[in-house]
Amino acid sequence: MKGTVHYEVRGNVALLTVDNPPVNPLSSGVRAGLHEGINKALADAAVQAVVLTGAGRAFIAGADISEFGGAPKGPGLAECLHNMEYSTKPIVAALNGTAFGGGLEVALCCDYRVALPAAQVGLPEVKLGLLPGAGGTQRLPRLIGAEKALKFMLSGDGIPAPQAKILGIVDAVIEGDIVAGAVKFAQDLIGRGSPTRKIRNETKMIDPDRGNQNVFVEARQQVARTMRGRFAPEMIIQCVEAAVNAGNFDAGIVVEQERFGQCLRHPQREALIHIFFSEREVAKIPDIAKDTPLLDVKTAGVVGCGTMGGGITMCFANAGIPVTVLEMTEEALTRGLGVIKRNYDIQAQRGRMSAEDVDKRMALITGTLKYEDLGKADLIIEAVYENLELKKEIFTKLDGVTKAGAMLASNTSGLDVDQIAMATKRPELVCGMHFFSPANIMRLLEVVRSKHSSKTTIATAMAIGKKIGKIAVLSGNAPGFIGNRILGAYTRQAAEIILQGATPYQVDNVIQGFGLPMGPFRMNDLVGLDLGWRARKLNGVKVEDIPPAQRVADRLAEMGRYGQKNNRGFYIYPEGSRAGTPDPEVVQIVEAVSAEAGIRRRPVSDEEVLKRCFYPLVNEAAKVLEEGIALRPCDIDITYINGYGFPDTVGGPMHWADKQGLANILADLKKFDAEYGGTAFKPAKLLEKLVAEGKTFNSLQQG
Repeated sequence: MKGTVHYEVRGNVALLTVDNPPVNPLSSGVRAGLHEGINKALADAAVQAVVLTGAGRAFIAGADISEFGGAPKGPGLAECLHNMEYSTKPIVAALNGTAFGGGLEVALCCDYRVALPAAQVGLPEVKLGLLPGAGGTQRLPRLIGAEKALKFMLSGDGIPAPQAKILGIVDAVIEGDIVAGAVKFAQDLIGRGSPTRKIRNETKMIDPDRGNQNVFVEARQQVARTMRGRFAPEMIIQCVEAAVNAGNFDAGIVVEQERFGQCLRHPQREALIHIFFSEREVAKIPDIAKDTPLLDVKTAGVVGCGTMGGGITMCFANAGIPVTVLEMTEEALTRGLGVIKRNYDIQAQRGRMSAEDVDKRMALITGTLKYEDLGKADLIIEAVYENLELKKEIFTKLDGVTKAGAMLASNTSGLDVDQIAMATKRPELVCGMHFFSPANIMRLLEVVRSKHSSKTTIATAMAIGKKIGKIAVLSGNAPGFIGNRILGAYTRQAAEIILQGATPYQVDNVIQGFGLPMGPFRMNDLVGLDLGWRARKLNGVKVEDIPPAQRVADRLAEMGRYGQKNNRGFYIYPEGSRAGTPDPEVVQIVEAVSAEAGIRRRPVSDEEVLKRCFYPLVNEAAKVLEEGIALRPCDIDITYINGYGFPDTVGGPMHWADKQGLANILADLKKFDAEYGGTAFKPAKLLEKLVAEGKTFNSLQQG
């Protein structure tokens, strides 16, 4: 069995210490130790109270996810909690650190909870497609009320102990030695006659919620806005409804167990747990050891204070790292810093930070017009528009003014990082750090490894990504890197399909129905239809040389329809609105371009739209794996979920592809290839190999 619980007696108090490093999950040995320890304390007449705590940095950080789906060993958690809940001696949970998931549910089964100020509590099960299944949905509402309990469980976020005390989850916050403080707390209880407090029997906090449907209506409205398509949130709401209305605790527990079982069997649970482990896996780079020395990044610099540069600057300020941002003109610098300040002010107005926090972050940002002022920075990130020659020129200048040992990175979204690195005399200290827009919000960071990048440079870039709150994924140096390389296969097919019979609105509806926040044509409007059109005009590309699939967007741009920026693109946007409405005129333009290209239109099913968009995406992803641009399938899943809005409820494109059946995808690709030709449907060798061997993409990660 994995893990143990140490037992000792301090005077008239038994101390149980969970020891299952590094985070004390509720593994089989821990459950057995809890069961035996409580029984031992109850059988000892000299023991009048029990303190339960954790060894190391965690109290109990939740269930052992690796045991999900396997045959349980030893006593179940419900059996352990039953022992604790019916204890005639008070049990005090001493939260020395993280109490998440099942760990908090164990603490809720204790009579009292005390915590160090730095300890955190949370019920994050919703993020794994689950619900608190050890009585949490029933006990927490009885402790703090249904409305607060719902907000806490539906967010899945942890909160620090002082906030938990205000909320009513924690009874006392103790400075210093948490065990000594908890023992004293227990002895004070003994002095008052050893009162126990069973949350299961309390109703004071839920009595006002009976008959008040507004609590649950508002919770469902919030879920519809922020967790569209998620299964577990509705199950949590139904459990809390049972806590309020079922009549007694045991009836509510029956509902909780039924709903937990439904979550456990739902495919979203497997997908979200896949993402949970994948987020940890992408941080591991096979040829870079954990003890690889890192550069000490205490100060940063950013070249460019536009949309991307300003967002990157905020990332460093948010992490408490002083940052100097360079612009070419006073006007551009003033405008960029003004946008940063407005972004912070908006967050303050929404209650996400205080005015003092705004001032602190702005104080970490210094604007300059001189390259020399970046000379002392430990890391400089270039964030100007996509022009290779310009970027090479900037890196040559940076190389001349920055200190020896400073690391340089480009925010390029797909240009050759090898060439950029060779513009310096320190190519080993250069890499790509591709942020996604808006950079201060989007979680993904593509770290691009050039053939010159040292292991220390890459390890530092990955570590900095984590420090500034990003999920960093390593990419090889190839056009478009991981994300944009694969994206092209998807967007090109969307543009082809509308010429063959679909409309932009059908395609967008199918893609949004699948779970992406917006379809490709809404995305085109957001980015701006004029950008590619202007670039082609600037480069002298003839109209007849433009592929038919590109001509619709260019035709709209020629009509002055640039997208959201001027309220007309593929959609019409009422003034001040981002909710575009379809326009019949656009459909007529699509039909005209089809006719000009000699394409006979036909009805296209929603199923074909989905397959034509996503199967080439999966196929291109397989090529990215073949070529070593991505290390593992999970790196692609994490890239697409955090950078492109692919729904995490299906686990990312590679996990989703496995669930569709790779043989089915291969068969459809061959069918589309025979019908349409081109390169998009030519099956990747890796895909053919996996199908021939009866394997999945996931099998590549398992060995």
